[in-house]
Amino acid sequence: MTRLLIDTHNDLPAALREKAGYAVSGLDRVRPELHTDLVKLKAGGLSAQFWSVWVPSDLAEPDAVAATMEQIDAVYRLVAEYPHVFAFAATADQVDNAVAGGRIASLLGIEGGHSIGESLGVLRSFARLGVRYMTVTHNDDTSWAASGTGERQTTGLNAMGIAIVAEMNRIGMMVDISHTAESTQLDALATSRAPVIFSHSSCRAVADHPRNVSDAVLEKMASLGGVQHVTFVPGFVSQPRIDWRLRMLEVRAELGLPGDGASAFAEAPKPGESPADVMVRNDELLGADPDAGRPETARADWARWLEENPAPAATVNDVVRHIEHARDVAGVDHIGLGGDFDGTGELPVGLEDVSCYPAIFTELSARGWSESDLDKLAGVNTLRVMRDIEDAAEDLIVPGFA
Repeated sequence: MTRLLIDTHNDLPAALREKAGYAVSGLDRVRPELHTDLVKLKAGGLSAQFWSVWVPSDLAEPDAVAATMEQIDAVYRLVAEYPHVFAFAATADQVDNAVAGGRIASLLGIEGGHSIGESLGVLRSFARLGVRYMTVTHNDDTSWAASGTGERQTTGLNAMGIAIVAEMNRIGMMVDISHTAESTQLDALATSRAPVIFSHSSCRAVADHPRNVSDAVLEKMASLGGVQHVTFVPGFVSQPRIDWRLRMLEVRAELGLPGDGASAFAEAPKPGESPADVMVRNDELLGADPDAGRPETARADWARWLEENPAPAATVNDVVRHIEHARDVAGVDHIGLGGDFDGTGELPVGLEDVSCYPAIFTELSARGWSESDLDKLAGVNTLRVMRDIEDAAEDLIVPGFA
């Protein structure tokens, strides 16, 4: 059956920047280097997509503002290139209209408060361009909010952060608290007059990662009408994968190697490829080897450890466990999907790209989920929370409104 399917987080614009110089042509054929193209989207049955306009959170904020504008421009050009496939949308009614016309509603979400450069004027300007949510932080703290992977953790929102959340409420922009510290999440929930969302976060009780959400926060979010959109990133949904990474960091420290050797994990191994081959390929991809200049013995020991201790794979069942836990804690009216396609180098087995959404519904159906509850997860809850936030706005700002 055809159901309304909305995903609240896809990083295709950033992937186009990194892999195609922002070129939007050629997406009407299979693009193996991307999780998202028109062929895969059709197979996946997507009805509406929030395109993430993400730029690195360590950019100077004026540079982040300009780079975010480039990301927004990429989405506009994407929609214009394929008008028979996409329709730009900024409200729940516009999503309905796009879907009724047989097109994929294309919405915008900013991933990280650094993108507004501490300016409410910039925030409102982004709203006029159609941005429908802003993730309060990305991986780094801002001056006004603590990130879940930042240094401050317990400081939450300061006075500026409270003012930004209040302004987002006033203009009808969704407050997204993925990536934030729990202190920020609780402050945002206490401040917001409208429901608050997680655009792409899973459950800490299932996999203990700082990007995941505690049950206490899930309960509070649901009591205020929000929606948690479960993400698919292996390092967030699989506890064995989290444990493996912690051990991997210990091994690298023991060998005197810096960080996590990120270039070794930028992309997953291809069939028949050894970990050493992965390291070489990703060094070429990223243009840097984090272990360059380190002793050859340490590099050889590291390659051997990787060979003997491959990263555990996540599967669609790991994601389903998070979905079911979120349902049990927050309720079936407060869950959705935010896959993070094209925002991570690897995805669970069975969810390798945007063609794979049906696998989730097949598995949940086999577990006894009703069609009504599957519809809520797929998109009904997301469309409802959009309307609730629009209705709560004092001065809704979307394209065409001052």
